[in-house]
Amino acid sequence: MIRRTLAIALAATAVLALGAGAASASSVHLKGGANAEPSFLDNGLSLAASGELSGLGNGDVLVTLTAQADVTATCTNQGGNQAPGQNPAPLTVIGSQAIPASEIKNGTTPFSVVTVAPDRTIAGAPDCPNPNWTETIEDLAFSSAVITVEQPAGTTVLTVTCAINPATNDGSVPRANVSCTSS
Repeated sequence: MIRRTLAIALAATAVLALGAGAASASSVHLKGGANAEPSFLDNGLSLAASGELSGLGNGDVLVTLTAQADVTATCTNQGGNQAPGQNPAPLTVIGSQAIPASEIKNGTTPFSVVTVAPDRTIAGAPDCPNPNWTETIEDLAFSSAVITVEQPAGTTVLTVTCAINPATNDGSVPRANVSCTSS
C-alpha cells in the first residue's frame, strides 16, 4: 500500500514537472541555427525587423525593437527657402509587437515588429540658423538595432543586439551589412 501511494505521488510529481516545463520559456532563440539573424527593412522614418522565435513557452510574448538612427533634416525659413543636408544628433525609435500565446505553435512563432516614426518636425529647430526656421526630418539611416523578447511581459528571455554597417539607405537591408549577437 505504501509503495503504491509512493508510486502515485511520484507519477503526479512528474506530470506536474512536465506541465510546468512546457509553460515556461527555455533557451529562446532565433530559429535557423547558430547564425540566425533577423531581417530588416528601412521604411524611411521607421525600421522593421522580422524573423522567427523558437524555444518559447506557452505564455504571451512581447517583442520590442529599439533602433538608433542618424538623421537627415532640412531647415526651411519663413520665406520657404530651404537649407538641406542638416544632420541633427542621432535619435532612437522604438516599436513593439504583442504576440498572444495562442499564436505560439510548438514553442515557435514568427514576429514582425516596426518602430514608430518620430515626429517629422524637430521642436525649436536647434540645428537651423535660428528658432524661427522649421526643421523637418527627411530620412533616418539606421546604424544599430536591439530586439528584446519578453515572456511574459516584464521577463526578458532573449536580447538580440545588431550592428548595421554601413547604415541603412531605405529598403531591404542586405544581410551582409548586419552583424548580431544574442544573449
